[in-house]
Amino acid sequence: MEVKAIAKGVRQSPRKVSVVAALVRGRNVSDALTILDHTPRRSALAVRKAIASAAANAEHNHNLKPDTLRIVEINVTAGPRIKRYRPAAHGRALPFQRKSSHIRVVVTGQERAKKVKETKKAEEK
Repeated sequence: MEVKAIAKGVRQSPRKVSVVAALVRGRNVSDALTILDHTPRRSALAVRKAIASAAANAEHNHNLKPDTLRIVEINVTAGPRIKRYRPAAHGRALPFQRKSSHIRVVVTGQERAKKVKETKKAEEK
């Protein structure tokens, strides 16, 4: 079963975030989190949070084993831009944009075996 998590509006350029996302694409969740802990980039924290959120969703909401989770897909797309102006020489103002990103993580893994109590309750009904 595929489980996803989306981090929207991350205040970093999508180009910079996608470099970090490429480091962990296709890896196990535990390996990816270890790699991101030792990656000296600001965007590593945002990617790590998105992956940890997807893993938590898979474990708690969809009953998947945490040690079997694997990153199937990780996409970084451009979010909304904020237009601003920077002062320049001779009283001019030069425009620039503050960029943001959306990070989408999809993980998959094996389901846990159902507990005996749950199966007995289902049989009784």
